[in-house]
Amino acid sequence: MILHIANKNYSSWSLRPWVLLRALDIPFEERLHLFGRESFHAFSPTGCVPCLHDGKQVVWDSLAIAEHVAEDHARVWPDERAARSWARSAAAEMHSGFAALREQCSMTVGQRIRLHEVGPALERDLRRLEALLGEGLARFGGPWLAGPAFTAVDAFYAPVAYRVQTYDLALTPAVAAYMARLRAHPAMRDWERAALAETVRDEPHEDMVRAWGTVVEDLRAR
Repeated sequence: MILHIANKNYSSWSLRPWVLLRALDIPFEERLHLFGRESFHAFSPTGCVPCLHDGKQVVWDSLAIAEHVAEDHARVWPDERAARSWARSAAAEMHSGFAALREQCSMTVGQRIRLHEVGPALERDLRRLEALLGEGLARFGGPWLAGPAFTAVDAFYAPVAYRVQTYDLALTPAVAAYMARLRAHPAMRDWERAALAETVRDEPHEDMVRAWGTVVEDLRAR
């Protein structure tokens, strides 16, 4: 399988299937493409990342990729039905929701940002994030969202773990501890190291960050 992704510092959508495959030791080949430097239409029907090529099968969108991989690897989702249904619901909510969190806290792994303000919309997203993740941890016993094993639902919240770090977002102790645990996963550490080593800057992403906050630290290579 070949997984096409974009800059690791910025591409939250790319992170989801990448960290899922790495965490579950599912073999794949990574192809990294740079925002603004090439057309993604050469490998993706939507011109977006991520995009998985599995033989002659082309699968786009991170949720579709997770479901495609799950057909051959049952570990993608929890074994127990209630946990599996909850995990799919939580992953789908992240996939389609949390608009303010996405807009105001764009993923930039190597920077530390002080937001100009935390408005009502972002506050609502953060409180919903606490309630949802807190429910999963309490209901299924942790340490991961749907039980003892890392599954797709954890991969879908992996970009949030970096957003929490970058923007110093305040969360309940249990959810904050989960986010720290997620960032400490070996696959996440590998992604972060690669993101910090990137020297290419994508100005539209940089502009989005500056629109919502002030850069107080930049840990990326120059």
